[in-house]
Amino acid sequence: MKKNYDIIVRPLITEKTTKLIEANKYTFEVKAGSNKVEVAKAVEELWQVKVEAVNMINTQRKTRRVGKYEGLRPAVQKAVVTLAKGDKLDVFEL
Repeated sequence: MKKNYDIIVRPLITEKTTKLIEANKYTFEVKAGSNKVEVAKAVEELWQVKVEAVNMINTQRKTRRVGKYEGLRPAVQKAVVTLAKGDKLDVFEL
């Protein structure tokens, strides 16, 4: 059984995800193979907030090239979590 702190790898902070915070949506990188129910339960238990919806994004591996060397960028699973009105996470506050 996965623990809550094992499911959520890290918060994703980019220009696009910072704009989503205004709509009460927070983005996390999650462990591969996690589902919406596990992510919602983990966020609710770790931060004591009410989750309304979870949207999952699966990115595929991509080849990257640096000079003559080729490699692969890892595949990442992301979750966009929508919180109930009035709830917010302090993880994203700077």
